[in-house]
Amino acid sequence: MSDSHNVLKSSALTRRTFLKGSAAAAVSAGALASLAACAPKGAGDGEEVLSDTGATAIDEGTWIAAACWDNCGGRCVNRVLVRDGEVVRMGSDTSHDDSFGWRQQRGCPRGRARAQQVYGDDRIKFPMKRKSWQPGGGEAAHGELRGADEWEKISWEEAIGYIAEEAKRIYGQFGPTSVIGTKNLAIGKVLHQLGGYVNLADTSSAGTYSFNIAPLGLPSQDLGMLNDRYDNKNAETIVLMGGNSAWSSGGSTMNNFNEAKEAGVQFVYVGPSYNATAAYFEARWVPVYPGTDTAFMLGVCYEMIQQDVVDYDFLNAYCVGFDADHMPEDATTQEHFRGYLEGAYDGVPKTAEWASAICGTPVEDIRWFAETVGCDHKVMLMHNYALARCLGAENVPQLFMTLGAMGGHFGKSGHACGGAYKTYAGEGGPVLVAPGDAGLPATKNPLADTMPEPLMWRCILEGRYNSTGMPYGSDFYPETIKESDFKWLHIEGRNTLQTAVGAADMLEAIQKLDLVTTLSYSFDTSANYADIVLPLTTEWERVGGGFPGHQRSRETLIVYNQVTEPLWEAKTEFEIGRMMAEAVGLPPDELWPFSEAQAFFNQIAGATLLDADGEKKPLVTITDDDIAQWGVEGAAQEGFVDLASFLQAGCYTVQRSEGDAYSFIGYEDFIADPEGHPLESASGKFEIYNQYKADTINAMGYSPEGTYKPYPNYVVPPTGREGTFIDGNIGGEKSEFPFIMYNPHYLRRAHGVFDGAPWLREAWPNPVFVNAADAADKGVADGDTVKVTTPAGATLRTASVTEIVMPGCVGIPHGARLDYDAAEGIDRGGMDNILCGSVTSGMGTSGYNNYNCNFEKYDGEAIVPDCERPVRTVEVA
Repeated sequence: MSDSHNVLKSSALTRRTFLKGSAAAAVSAGALASLAACAPKGAGDGEEVLSDTGATAIDEGTWIAAACWDNCGGRCVNRVLVRDGEVVRMGSDTSHDDSFGWRQQRGCPRGRARAQQVYGDDRIKFPMKRKSWQPGGGEAAHGELRGADEWEKISWEEAIGYIAEEAKRIYGQFGPTSVIGTKNLAIGKVLHQLGGYVNLADTSSAGTYSFNIAPLGLPSQDLGMLNDRYDNKNAETIVLMGGNSAWSSGGSTMNNFNEAKEAGVQFVYVGPSYNATAAYFEARWVPVYPGTDTAFMLGVCYEMIQQDVVDYDFLNAYCVGFDADHMPEDATTQEHFRGYLEGAYDGVPKTAEWASAICGTPVEDIRWFAETVGCDHKVMLMHNYALARCLGAENVPQLFMTLGAMGGHFGKSGHACGGAYKTYAGEGGPVLVAPGDAGLPATKNPLADTMPEPLMWRCILEGRYNSTGMPYGSDFYPETIKESDFKWLHIEGRNTLQTAVGAADMLEAIQKLDLVTTLSYSFDTSANYADIVLPLTTEWERVGGGFPGHQRSRETLIVYNQVTEPLWEAKTEFEIGRMMAEAVGLPPDELWPFSEAQAFFNQIAGATLLDADGEKKPLVTITDDDIAQWGVEGAAQEGFVDLASFLQAGCYTVQRSEGDAYSFIGYEDFIADPEGHPLESASGKFEIYNQYKADTINAMGYSPEGTYKPYPNYVVPPTGREGTFIDGNIGGEKSEFPFIMYNPHYLRRAHGVFDGAPWLREAWPNPVFVNAADAADKGVADGDTVKVTTPAGATLRTASVTEIVMPGCVGIPHGARLDYDAAEGIDRGGMDNILCGSVTSGMGTSGYNNYNCNFEKYDGEAIVPDCERPVRTVEVA
C-alpha cells in the first residue's frame, strides 16, 4: 500500500491537504470545533510549501526508515524520501500489505509533520548562555531575569566549562542534596559519579498505577494481561474507562479492535467526554466527572450485589478480602470490602444514588452498567490511565481489579480486566520481538533521595522535601522530611518546566536557584527559563535506534536510521556526556566505552524473536561483511531477516493468524491452577483487602492518617468534585471555582513536543472545551476568547463549545508551551500546568485531571490563533 506525503514539494502535500487528512483523523465533531480560526489560504493565494525544486519523478530519491520517537504511544514506522540531501516526502510502513493478521505500523498527523520539527525555526542551533547569568551563585545568577533575559551564543567548550566549574562549586560547598536531576543520559550520568542528585518522584503517565501494585496481585502498571487481540471479538461488551487512544496514541493501536468492531461487540466508554475514541467505536457513553471514578465503581459494585450478578465462586476461589469469610492472614482489622459497600462502618451504603451525587452519572446508567458487567455476560474491562492521574485516585487500581473479579472477568476467552495503554490497548500477551541491550555500563545514583514532583517548586522555595521513594518501583518509605538549600536544576530527557504541575510556583521558585541547565533540540519552556542550553540532536541526526519493550506492540520491533548529519552545532548525549566527564576529570571511556554505532549494533544483534515453541532466537541475520561495514565488534549469526532488509523496512512484524501459537488469555494459568501459578501477592490471589497498600500510603504523609483503607474506599480529594461547592457540600452553594478541569492529550502534540509545527498548529487550534449549557450560562459563544482560572493561575484560550463534554467540566489540552504575561499575571499560550497547582495527596500523586476552575468571557483583546503567532525562537547577542 502506498502511503506517503511530500513534505517539501509544492506539487504534493500542502497545508490544505494536510488539514484535510488531519480533520479525517479527528473522528469526532468536538475535535473539529473552532478549526475555522486557522483555515489555510487557498492554492495560488500565498499557500506555503517548504521547497520547490522543479518537476521530478515523485519517488526519485532514497527512502529511509526514520525515527518517530516521542512519548505519544503510537510507536509507528516513519519513512522519509531523501533527494539531494533533502527530505522531500514522508511515508509510513510499506514493508508488507496491511491485514489484521499482519498489521502495518502506520503513523498519525504528528509523524507526518516530523520534518517541520527537525528542521523547524525553533531548533536550538548552538550552545547558549543567558546574558545576565554569571557563575558563582547568589546575585551573580540574576535569577529574576530567567524567562526574560537576552541570550548569547557561546562555544561548546565554554558551555561545558561553565557547567563543570559550577558542578565543582555546588557539590563542594553544598553537596548532592542541593542538586535536582531528571535522567542520567548524558550529564546526569556524570553527576552520579560526583555524588548523585535528588530525583523527582512523579506518577506522570500511569498515575496511581505507578504504585507498587504487585502486592494486590497485579502486574506492574497493570499492563500485558489483557487477552490477545484475536480474542476481543469473543466478548459481548468491551468497556473502555478513561483515555482517548485515537488522539493520544494516534497510530496503529486502534486497529487491535477491528475484528471486535466488525463482529458487533458493544463498546462502552466511561469518562467526562464523548471523545474521538468513543465516537470511533460508536460506544455507549457513561458520563463520569473527572476524579470521581472511585465513587462510580463503588456504586456499580453495590448494585451488582443488589442485582445478584456477582460471581461468588470466583471471589471465593481467587480473591481475599471481599467478605468476612475470606480475609487475608495479615489483616489487622475485621473490616472488609462488602461491609464497606453496605455501610457497615460509616453508615453510608454505596448505592447508585450515593455514587451519582458524586460522579454525576445518572442512577439508571450506574444500574445499567452494573448489570452489563455482571457475571452473566462476557465482558472485557479495559482502563487507560486518565482516571488514575487524579488527586485521590490511589484506590483506582484495587477497585478496578475488584470490579473485574466480582464479574469473574479474568482468565477466560471473551473476558478480560486490565490496562489498555498505548500499544497495550486491546493487546495482551508476552512480547514476541524485543531489542537487545546497548551494553553500556549502568550507573547508579548514590543519593537515594526523592522529591515529589508536584511539590517541587514549593520544596525549592521552602528548602525542604519529603523523600518517600520512587514511583514505578517497589521501594516506598514513610514520611521523611529533609532540609536542603537547592542550587542547581539539571534537565535532560524531558521538559520538566513544561510538564511539572504548579508552573505558577515555578516562576517564583526558578529565581532562587544558582543554575538551571537543559539539553534540548527545540526552544521549549525548560530552555526558555534555563541559564545554559545545550543543543541536542534529534533522532534523525543519530546513527539509529529503536524502542524499549513497553513502548511498542508485542508483535513489532521498530528500527530507524540516520537521516541527516547533525544540524548546526547539535550533539548527542554520548558526545555531551563525554565532554562533561573530561571537564570534571573523569575518564569518559568508563561511562561510554564504545561508539554510538556499536551500541546501536548491539541492540540489533541482541534482538530476539519468540518462536512458536516459546524459544527466543536471534531476529536479525548478521554477516561478517555487515560487521566490517559497520566497523564494530560482533559475531555473525542466523536470524529471520537480514540486516539490510530490517533497516530498510523500519520494522519487523510477526505475521499472525487465528489460533496460532502466540494466542494468549490473561491470567489463564492462574485460573486453571491458582496454587501452581500464584500471583505475586502475599496470598497468591487478588487482594481486595491489602494491608500493604493502606499502611504504605497512609505513612507517606501526603494525606491525613488513616485516609486509605486496606480495601478500596472513597477518598475526598484535595481538589475535584467536592471543591466545586462551598465547604465541599455536594448539592449546596457553588464555590468560586465550580468546574472540574481535566487535561486531555491532544493530537497536535506529544506532551509538549510538536507545539511549534506549523501544519499541526493549523489543524489543531488548541481551544478550551466547554459544555454548551455552561457556555450559554456564561454568555460564551464558540470562538470567543475565554479566561480560565484556578487557585493557581490563569490562561487564555478560544472556546470550543460542544455537547460532548459533561456539564461542569472544562477540558484544557495538555502540553501547550507557556507564554506568560508577567504584567497581567496570565498565560496566553494555553498551558495546562499553569492551572494545575502545587497540590498532591495519597502517594504524592500528580493529579492532572481534577483541578477546580472557573471560566468567563475575556474582556480584553481577543487572542490570536496559534497558527498566526510566530513560533518561539531565540535571538542571540
